[in-house]
Amino acid sequence: MAQPLVKKDDDRDDEAEYSPFLGIEKGAVLQEARVFNDPQLDPRRCSQVITKLLYLLNQGDSFTKVEATEVFFSVTKLFQSKDLGLRRMVYLIIKELSPSADEVIIVTSSLMKDMNSKTDMYRANAIRVLCRITDGTLLTQIERYLKQAIVDKNPVVASAALVSGIHLLQTNPEIVKRWSNEVQEAVQSRAALVQFHALALLQQIRQNDRLAVSKLVTSLTRGTVRSPLAQCLLIRYTSQVIRESNTQTGDRPFYDFLESCLRHKAEMVIFEAARAITELSGVTSRELTPAITVLQLFLSSSKPVLRFAAVRTLNKVALTHPMAVTNCNIDMESLISDQNRSIATLAITTLLKTGNESSVDRLMKQITNFMSDIADEFKIVVVEAIRSLCLKFPLKYRSLMNFLSNILREEGGFEYKKAIVDSIVILIRDIPEAKESGLLHLCEFIEDCEFTYLSTQILHFLGIEGPKTTDPSKYIRYIYNRVHLENATVRAASVSTLAKFGAMVDALKPRIFVLLRRCIFDSDDEVRDRATLYLNTLGGDGEVVETDKDVKIFLFGDLDIPLVNLETSLKNYEPSEEPFDIDSVPKEVKSQPLVEKKAPGKKPAGLGAPPAGPPSTVDAYERLLSSIPEFSNFGKLFKSSSPVELTEAETEYAVNVVKHIFDRHVVFQYNCINTIPEQLLENVSVIVDASEAEDFTEVTSKPVRSLPYDTPGQTFVAFEKPDGITAVGKFSNMLRFIVKEVDPSTGEAEEDGVEDEYQLEDLEVVAADYMMKVGVSNFRNAWESMGEDFERVDEYGLGPRESLAEAVSAVINLLGMQPCEGTEAVATNSRSHTCLLSGVFLGNVRVLVRLQFGIEGSRDVAMKLAVRSEDEAVGDAIHEIVSCS
Repeated sequence: MAQPLVKKDDDRDDEAEYSPFLGIEKGAVLQEARVFNDPQLDPRRCSQVITKLLYLLNQGDSFTKVEATEVFFSVTKLFQSKDLGLRRMVYLIIKELSPSADEVIIVTSSLMKDMNSKTDMYRANAIRVLCRITDGTLLTQIERYLKQAIVDKNPVVASAALVSGIHLLQTNPEIVKRWSNEVQEAVQSRAALVQFHALALLQQIRQNDRLAVSKLVTSLTRGTVRSPLAQCLLIRYTSQVIRESNTQTGDRPFYDFLESCLRHKAEMVIFEAARAITELSGVTSRELTPAITVLQLFLSSSKPVLRFAAVRTLNKVALTHPMAVTNCNIDMESLISDQNRSIATLAITTLLKTGNESSVDRLMKQITNFMSDIADEFKIVVVEAIRSLCLKFPLKYRSLMNFLSNILREEGGFEYKKAIVDSIVILIRDIPEAKESGLLHLCEFIEDCEFTYLSTQILHFLGIEGPKTTDPSKYIRYIYNRVHLENATVRAASVSTLAKFGAMVDALKPRIFVLLRRCIFDSDDEVRDRATLYLNTLGGDGEVVETDKDVKIFLFGDLDIPLVNLETSLKNYEPSEEPFDIDSVPKEVKSQPLVEKKAPGKKPAGLGAPPAGPPSTVDAYERLLSSIPEFSNFGKLFKSSSPVELTEAETEYAVNVVKHIFDRHVVFQYNCINTIPEQLLENVSVIVDASEAEDFTEVTSKPVRSLPYDTPGQTFVAFEKPDGITAVGKFSNMLRFIVKEVDPSTGEAEEDGVEDEYQLEDLEVVAADYMMKVGVSNFRNAWESMGEDFERVDEYGLGPRESLAEAVSAVINLLGMQPCEGTEAVATNSRSHTCLLSGVFLGNVRVLVRLQFGIEGSRDVAMKLAVRSEDEAVGDAIHEIVSCS
């Protein structure tokens, strides 16, 4: 039999021409909708017109109020037709049109009639439509019918009522909660969908009552759930109860139920249970074993969806329990050649996480053939997994580095190439033996690199690492080629890199000078300016002399000032006889504005709401404090903290405090707001008890004369502390004021007031308050340039900790320093970690810290602390902070 409508493969590009909706216009369809008014209705034609209307609505076309009303009233006339297909389309269009409250009345009687019809299809759809377009008033009228529908013998009707209840719970929760008995009965239904929808609704009704949810799970885990879909829901609710119970491993509730679900006849239930077990907090190898066994069986399933689900779950487990997944490696190796590339990618990355050193070479051969067939997003995942594997097995760096260099030459987008370059850079930094080969691979890549950003980053990295190699001269050719063959941005970066080689390798200076002189005639002014600057800085007369330390600092030193702060200071600088002073630029990186809102309109606005942002906040504080005579002789402000809340949300008075640190003083700025409209506060001050801060002596305070409703005000208290000491302590705070009643009609306050007090939260000055977070772009260079003159190293025991990450975070918060190069992130289940910190201590003393952590089986954490600073006393102070904590 001929099939003329089947298209050939080469006609796939013309598929759009076969769309029945191609080229339809709203105006023409609205004209067609007049068929709804015909005396003799044509059900087939009416259904086609409704289909076009639904298509337009779902494509984003909007109807005006008049158009929607005309279509709605026309559609209501179609209720007179007895055609089942047309009636279903009528239900759909009414739901999509979402008629207004006054229009709903027109169809309410028809829908209620259908809801009580003997035709089950009418009843189910009428319930869905009514619940979609109804409001609370009408809902109370039909509530009795909905309750009956929930326990109806027909599963289609019961499911429709239950699904409608799930939607109505968002808008009319009080009414839906009255259906608990009927829903509870529906949970025992033999129909799979009814049980599924009933369980979902019952859990949502009880979700705010943890005990009720726990009882629900307890009753249903005894085997009364027959529907696989409902069983999957029950597993998820069980996992939630386990998480909220916070019980330790061994007496975990409901684990036996999860394990029993692994033997269910439905595959979806088996997988849901296996995934739930793998995601349990603190899951042990013994608990994981049955789940891993089931997932291993799924790996060899004939169904792609099961293979994908299993390998994705095992991929996540491999992050925390790699040894538990090793038994599945043989099965996963067979998935590398899977037709579904998502499955193959997950298999590869899981194998890279769980494989041992002997399997690396075999995996690399398999991956090489696999990489060309997958998209860039999957390739990036593989590259990151290979990077982790190389750091795990450093001795295999040759094969892994060769693999990265080979795929670097292949076609690919920016993100993919950037991931490869980043991986090579990390391997060079962490594996010294890989430096020479890694730098050569990068040099070969920039010979034919189409991405300017990557070229400049690689050139910058070459300038830092290249001069430290055994034969720096071999990189000069690659760098100078960029001066001839690239755009101006890359040429300028090449000039800077050449200058760094000349500064670090005195034997190369004459050759570097020749190349830099050629760059003076470049067509781009940035390239010419850089070449001239470096020639003059290095001594362009060609003599081979040792480069000055100041020149090396100029070329290699880190700018310890945030660029956003420098930019703002330069914009605010007014040309005058005094040159711009770079030391006046704030060095602290502020991560948040002066004030965050706790409740809309009810939060202290700091300095009367100064502009948000790092430099403007610092400048605003400096200007404010210098304008107050009592603080004018305190000297230059070193640091201002982020606001510390002293009151809870939605209280009568909102108060936060900012700690301003000077060399010999600390000023507390209390930002206050009166949130009571009927009150005026006068003579507002904060009484500070410093009995637990022995090193501080109160010297002065400045109250607020008047604090009207919702108007910010600031009161200050200043303390003196010994010079050169990181004084710490706890301060108790009491807000004291005179309160006067305000007449709401006139807004005038009474003359007589009552003295009152309001207890605030305690405030602490900690060691981190004396440290500014100032990062460095290259920690190794900064560490080496600091020198060993004032280095101090010691070891400390930090006691038992929940994890290594918790210990690292605690020390970072204690010191208040800026983590460098992402070293604050600790790999899951890592037994050791190195963290690099940078900052500026009170007195503008630069400090660098290298922390090395190790955790033992008993969870005891040991730490080696190395500090380098410009002042020996500061290094001692850092060690004292750690030892006393």
